[in-house]
Amino acid sequence: MTDAMRLLIDAPLDGPANMARDEVLLDLAAAGETPATLRFYRWSVPTISLGRLQPYADMDCLTEVLKRLPVVRRLTGGGAILHDQELTYSLTVHRPHRLLADGPTVLYVRMHDAIIGVLRDLGVPACRRGPADGAQGGGNEPFFCFARAHRFDIVVGSMKLVGSAQHRRPRGVLQHGSIVLRPLHGDQPSTGVYEWCDIGLEELTRRIAARFAEANGLRVESDGWRTAELARAEQHAARYNSAAWTRRR
Repeated sequence: MTDAMRLLIDAPLDGPANMARDEVLLDLAAAGETPATLRFYRWSVPTISLGRLQPYADMDCLTEVLKRLPVVRRLTGGGAILHDQELTYSLTVHRPHRLLADGPTVLYVRMHDAIIGVLRDLGVPACRRGPADGAQGGGNEPFFCFARAHRFDIVVGSMKLVGSAQHRRPRGVLQHGSIVLRPLHGDQPSTGVYEWCDIGLEELTRRIAARFAEANGLRVESDGWRTAELARAEQHAARYNSAAWTRRR
């Protein structure tokens, strides 16, 4: 028997709705009420997401054009991400799940290796950054996540293609990741999937889900949202829409 993995593929939504839906999935995972869930989604308008602990005042460094974009604060840590021509995934897992048998950090490896495998099949020379570059430390890290370096990043040469971050609860883990499709903004240095290959988004998401499931002994079960889950997400979205949450640091 293989464990089920719930697969959700959403239409583009605004920042608060996207963050709220991921928090609902984390709530369900922590309560043990849903299988490991992989969600793919887009953003209905270009949006900046701040890391959970990132000071809002850091936005002062941005150009006036970027300052006019919608801003939302994520549950996960790390630097800001400009969500525009990119695909976001979230992975939520109940703590006793065997995906976390070696600790939550291994989720970076499991998910990124699946993405790398798919990208290489498509001719993208992607790899993990590796320990030689390590992670930048100190209090003066760049504003954008894609200007920072971490050993689990997916890179092509020296350019970052995928970055991920986590939020951990005692009984559940949420991992977010951003897969750049087309790098449009010099403020967020990166390469993009479409610079190397041409593939539809639905096909890309299906391949990544299948690769991750196969590598980890899971069975993909495509699914939709329950009415109660969406109602709960609307409640969470009110917080993500509030200045009290967005400007909390």
